Amino acid sequence: MLGDPKKKALKKLRKELRSGLYSYLVLSLLEREGELHGYAIRKRLGELSEGKLVPSEGALYDILKSLKKLGLVGDFWEEVNGRPRKYYRLTNLGKDVLAELRGEIMEINRIIRFTEDGDDKGERRDCL
Repeated sequence: MLGDPKKKALKKLRKELRSGLYSYLVLSLLEREGELHGYAIRKRLGELSEGKLVPSEGALYDILKSLKKLGLVGDFWEEVNGRPRKYYRLTNLGKDVLAELRGEIMEINRIIRFTEDGDDKGERRDCL
């Protein structure tokens, strides 16, 4: 038996949808809240999404590593209660990239609203 096709489809599509969204959310969170360590980022995403959009620890560290490689975040070590923690912060390039991504997210949101409710408020922009 191949399994439930609906569950299989949802799993694949959710993974694809969330992969880019997590990067955007991490950048946005660092812009809003400043320097955070990985656990705090994961915890805050859980709080903001009521537990619905929380990457696994491994996925989060892969995202942070990728964002660092692109020069969008920087990191540094700090000792907290006798334990070293790696903190992340948004770079100037990260701020610039986030500003452009935010425009695209707004356009995607507008398109989703239109396809879901027929609500086509707001001006069209050529972000995508």
